[in-house]
Amino acid sequence: MRFDVSSTALLSRLQSISKVIASKNSLPILDSFLFDLQGTTLTITASDAETRLVTSVEVMNAAGSGLFAVSAKILLDPLKELPEQPLTFDINDENLEIFIHFQNGKYNFIGQKGDAYPQQKPLGENAVTLTIDAQMLLNGVSRSLFATADDELRPVMNGVYFDISTDSLTFVASDGHKLVRYRNLAVKSAERAAFILPKKPANLLKGVLAKETEEVTIRFDENNAYVNFTNFEMVCRLIEGRYPNYNSVIPQENPFKVTIDRISFLNALKRVSVFSNPASSLVKLQLKDSMMQVSAQDIDFSTSAEETMVCQYEGTDMSIGFKATYLIEILTNIAAEEVVLELADPSRAGLIVPSENEEDEDLLMLLMPMMLND
Repeated sequence: MRFDVSSTALLSRLQSISKVIASKNSLPILDSFLFDLQGTTLTITASDAETRLVTSVEVMNAAGSGLFAVSAKILLDPLKELPEQPLTFDINDENLEIFIHFQNGKYNFIGQKGDAYPQQKPLGENAVTLTIDAQMLLNGVSRSLFATADDELRPVMNGVYFDISTDSLTFVASDGHKLVRYRNLAVKSAERAAFILPKKPANLLKGVLAKETEEVTIRFDENNAYVNFTNFEMVCRLIEGRYPNYNSVIPQENPFKVTIDRISFLNALKRVSVFSNPASSLVKLQLKDSMMQVSAQDIDFSTSAEETMVCQYEGTDMSIGFKATYLIEILTNIAAEEVVLELADPSRAGLIVPSENEEDEDLLMLLMPMMLND
């Protein structure tokens, strides 16, 4: 086999899919990229047994065809340091000795047989297809991913739940303390369906979707999902199990509403939380007469801080405690200029929503409060 390929075109494809390769693999061949040359198209696969990313690059002067695997480290590290130039791959079909010739040198190493690379199972006959704009999918995954859990006892919480209905697509993520529900009304399906996308493929999706502008096709059954982009295909195993009824934990009546500038609130929290107890990260919000006081203290080290901010609030005076790190994460993942905190009492979940949603979007974030000692 022999072919020529642009070094930067090959490197950009390899870097995009290399993130899927795990640091420790159950099968040694999963430390490698799988190359499949057919005609002038070179298809490249990377996998960790649960998730695989596939991409392709056009090559020139191709001769022969076939499968071979190349160590990811051997290929990536030198290519990162090469300037843009044509590379010539020369592969001995008998012993898989590989020569890569370039402008002022060559690399030589041994590849592996591609037959040993694990193959992906095809989807079942009951597979569901969903087509969605790439940026809409990116928004949904980005807004919800931070709220997923790391819970070995409840694996269904360790991913983003896609709840597909005839009038909307809802992305849900929760770790028991915080919950995100992001509904997109522009995406509709002919039938109801749902799946749970694990955290690692969701993170990989974020990286790939940032450069995509076309529509994305998702096909899935109860075990696997195939996600097709312009230049990539991602195949991943889904989390099996039933996702909890997320709507039942969202309070319907939170009568006290606080409207506040998001950036000012976020920056105040970042400053004040430095003075909180590192173990609890507790901040106290005191609401009174259109003012909000944000305070924190660490009794062990005799440190404390408080800041007072103007807000729109009409209701009874209230003090409520939240974990600062969670509140900061939530405010960072809302894009609106102003946010509304919807509260009932210091022991019930607070809702944080944008004061104005984008067109066809409905975003809601929930945060459980923390007990105040005073």
